Formats: sequence, C-alpha cells, structure tokens
Amino acid sequence: MYGLIGKMQAQPGQRDALAGIMVAHTVGMPGCLSYIVAHDPTDERAIWITEVWIDRESHQASLHLPQVQDAIRLARPILAGFGERFETVPIGGLGI
Repeated sequence: MYGLIGKMQAQPGQRDALAGIMVAHTVGMPGCLSYIVAHDPTDERAIWITEVWIDRESHQASLHLPQVQDAIRLARPILAGFGERFETVPIGGLGI
C-alpha cells in the first residue's frame, strides 16, 4: 500500500471552501482505500489530507482523473501553499 499525509494552507477565510473542494471532487478514485480531509485545530487556515492507496501507481493515476483536475483548478486561487508532506507505507487498520 501507499500512504500520504499532507498539509494545505488556504488563503485567509478560505479554509472551509478549500476543504469542501477537496472532499467534493475526490470521490470515486480507483485504488483509493481512504481519503480523509481534516481541519488543523491549531491553524485556522490549514487542512490535513490523509490518503491510503493500494499502490503508488494508483495515486499517480488519480492526478489525471477529471474530478481531481477540477479540484486542482478550483483550489488553486484559494490555496496559499503546502506544509509538511509525509509518505507512508500503511500496513493495516480500520477502514483499510
């Protein structure tokens, strides 16, 4: 399996809009076992995205899906930047 945990920073006042885009436009991704969007409780502009995929190739392929391309296009104007990014190797757990 392949995992990613990444932080995204929204423009001021745009965190909910950014989170909404990431939730709404990332459904139905082949090979995705889990995709969680969460608010950062200590940073009012940040969200965390935790992903689990069957393999790295499925994640890479997802970047070309129409709904993911739409998410990128919609998020770009309200995105202030990226924070930490961690790759993981999931071994099991609830929801996998």
